[in-house]
Amino acid sequence: MSEPSLHSLSLGYVESLLSDYLSDPDSVPHYWREYFRQLSGNGSGNGSLQIGPTFESSTLFRPIGTGASEAASEEARLLQHRVDEMVRTFRIRGHIAAQLDPLGQRPFPPELELSAFQIGPESLRAPVAARNLPGPDVVTIGELYDRMRSTYCRFIGVEFMHIDDLQARSWLQARMEPSQNHIRLDRDTQLRILRRLTDASVFESFIQKKYIGAKSFSLEGAESLIPLLDLAMEKAGAHGVREIVLGMAHRGRLNVLSNILGKDPQTIFREFEDDNPEQFRGGGDVKYHLGHSSDWVTAAGHSIHLSMCFNPSHLEYINPVALGRVRAKQDHQGDRERRVGMVVLIHGDAAFAGEGVVQETLNLSELPGYTVGGTLHVVVNNQIGFTTSPYQGRSNTYATDIAKMLQIPIFHVNGEDPEAVAQVVDVAMDFRERFRRDVVIDMYCYRRRGHNEGDEPAFTHPRMYKQIRERQPVSVHYLDHLLQLGGVTREEAEALIHEEEAELEEALQSARRAEGGRGIQSGQGLWQPFRGGRQSDVPDVDTGIDEATSRALLERLVTYPEGFRPHPKIERLLETRRQMAGGEHLLDWSTAEALALASLAASGTRIRMTGQDVERGTFSQRHAVLHDVERDAQHCIFSTLAPDQAPVEIHNSPLSEAGVLGFEYGYSLDYPDGLILWEAQFGDFFNAAQVIIDQFLCSAEDKWHRLSGLVLLLPHGFEGQGPEHSSARLERWLTMSAEDNIQVTYPTTPAQYFHLLRRQVLRPLRKPLIVLTPKSLLRSPRVTSTLADLERGTFRRVIGEPSAEEHAGEVRRILLCTGKLYWELLEHAEQRGRLDVAIVRLEQMYPQPDDELRQAFRPYPAGVEVVWVQEEPRNMGAWPFLHLHSDQELLGRPFRGVYRPESASPATGSSASHRIEQAELIASAFAGLD
Repeated sequence: MSEPSLHSLSLGYVESLLSDYLSDPDSVPHYWREYFRQLSGNGSGNGSLQIGPTFESSTLFRPIGTGASEAASEEARLLQHRVDEMVRTFRIRGHIAAQLDPLGQRPFPPELELSAFQIGPESLRAPVAARNLPGPDVVTIGELYDRMRSTYCRFIGVEFMHIDDLQARSWLQARMEPSQNHIRLDRDTQLRILRRLTDASVFESFIQKKYIGAKSFSLEGAESLIPLLDLAMEKAGAHGVREIVLGMAHRGRLNVLSNILGKDPQTIFREFEDDNPEQFRGGGDVKYHLGHSSDWVTAAGHSIHLSMCFNPSHLEYINPVALGRVRAKQDHQGDRERRVGMVVLIHGDAAFAGEGVVQETLNLSELPGYTVGGTLHVVVNNQIGFTTSPYQGRSNTYATDIAKMLQIPIFHVNGEDPEAVAQVVDVAMDFRERFRRDVVIDMYCYRRRGHNEGDEPAFTHPRMYKQIRERQPVSVHYLDHLLQLGGVTREEAEALIHEEEAELEEALQSARRAEGGRGIQSGQGLWQPFRGGRQSDVPDVDTGIDEATSRALLERLVTYPEGFRPHPKIERLLETRRQMAGGEHLLDWSTAEALALASLAASGTRIRMTGQDVERGTFSQRHAVLHDVERDAQHCIFSTLAPDQAPVEIHNSPLSEAGVLGFEYGYSLDYPDGLILWEAQFGDFFNAAQVIIDQFLCSAEDKWHRLSGLVLLLPHGFEGQGPEHSSARLERWLTMSAEDNIQVTYPTTPAQYFHLLRRQVLRPLRKPLIVLTPKSLLRSPRVTSTLADLERGTFRRVIGEPSAEEHAGEVRRILLCTGKLYWELLEHAEQRGRLDVAIVRLEQMYPQPDDELRQAFRPYPAGVEVVWVQEEPRNMGAWPFLHLHSDQELLGRPFRGVYRPESASPATGSSASHRIEQAELIASAFAGLD
């Protein structure tokens, strides 16, 4: 067997040991004494004392010579085991000793001292095998200990040993350990970092001087975020990324907008001046919530389009929105490998640990329907949340501990060491590119000012802020470092400061000379053909398809691959749909939906539907994805519509509302020409995503001039299933309705639903569409439509009484209702032959269709009262909204309501009680006419 040379141990080291042995044998470790004794002929060696290749490669630690004692060998193996344990412990726990906090030094933990591994000082010069370590195969214990401590315990702490993937762990070790987690930067890169730190620092000090006391949520104390992002963009360009979407809360946002996204400081200063109040009466948002987009050109010439998402003060809720936007961008470009787009999320430490939507977003990262190829998470760790200390804000060691739910590395880094920051960016970005997974950088820093510029942080953290007031900016520390290296002069650094200050001063003066308000980016690129504003300004379109097309599509929807075996009950369902194509059966709700999606996809519209169990449907009605009963195979019924059809994605979502709805909202922002749908398992489950609805879906057009065509399908109807399975909280949607911001509908027939979905795409108006969908009526023999109904016309906002003209003179009451209740009122009227009551269906509640209502009421004598009838309690449903806007009259007619009594809970949990209440409700609608 060939043997390695002792030069891999350091020849000088071995020679020094030999010298010590010759002068004082007891001064060297016993295993070296044994080795030298054998070489000198005192054992069964060759009798000569010389240094040469004498180790077997398979036992690099143990000095081998003929006749070596078993005791020495066993002790050598034990020592090697202790060393291996030491290496593993540093990889697992080294981060707890890393000097991460700019405000204080951590004590070195006893568990990482050599003594903890039962290794004494006398063993430091002992050679050991460097197993699974880069570099020489054999090193001394002292050298190895220093290397591990330098790699994992300086200004970078890494958590990666929770990763099960051995390849990923080995890759990380190979990237960090040869360099001891330190990057060598050339002078140009060091100057680039200094310039970025200077830009960040000067920007903040300029704002503080010019707008004293104004809220800007300063980045001071965390200026290393700017070079971190700068280096990440450069690396992304080298990896072929062409689109980056950034999401962040307000801390440092203005600085990032200016110094990374290139937003003109003049525009930012105009927002501070706020001298055009008339432009934003009742709308707009504060400057540190606004978004921006621009193009970044890397030093190597790669162009990247950057988009900063607008964001409310609900901090982390932008996370899934940003992911959805990137997924849409990737889909638009046909990027199935998820390489051209990337998400960068910038978090606060308290929010990352405290906001549940963070976990929901992390859980999406590698799910097939939601993955984007890896997100870069940057935690700006101010070590405080408003006034709350970490010990009050989380129950774990790190703010980032939640990220250990994923198989990804977490890099903790001291933000006052920009070169350590550069190292973790380099490794993190390469890990993302190599493994297509998320990665987390937890940058420890501090917040120089209070939560905002008007806040006094020393009220609650006097000692912390005494220390902060004494600290110099990061740029000063880094300049001192470069001055010591001789890579830059103080004159060059001061020139950078003066140059940046001059540019900002010029921008400020220009802003004060300029006229007009802040600019808002909208109506560009993909959004050019689409519009928001008033619904009445956008004409309706024909949404019908001819019967021949419907039949052909139905035949394709019930066709599956040869040899595929669906469940027998599904086979019967498909056969029923085949009979619908032949006119033997009327269309039910789910078939009308399938035809709407299929007709759009066949003509080139991308379809995306997600939600809990949407593939099958909560009520076993959809069956968009079939499962073979004999083998592990699936078939999407929308996959074989036409050779050139658009993609149709139907994805079961995780058990999440906020994260998934946020993702779909984000997707709709960058895919305006698709039909994007999210279905709640039950209608009221949307309330777990109320922040997404309040802060994005309903208000974004008013706040940020951003449009969305997202469709929400919310099963609704009182059927005795209890308070959590009855109400889609119609009252909430209508309370949030204003300025034609959303569309709220409750269609009563499959054809209406069909036309409504097609209208959402074919009409250029882009507004969120809220659809209250049925449960018990999904299979009702009365709730059906014909193929001819799909061919004729468009969605009808109001459906009048079919026999209005014939019996108009006999009508003494108009019952106005919506959705499921219509069918129960109709049945009651038919059973009793009530010709004196007309039942009018309000299919679209907002925007309220007054013209269509007038048309539906016109046949009836003046003065005939209109009675709104709803299943919900008086304080819920549509009544509060209608009563608020109509009071005692509706379009000139007497107006009142019939409803359940006021209640704190939507519905009873007793099915028997429900039947009694429902019968009384319906009787009340007809009461007083006999």
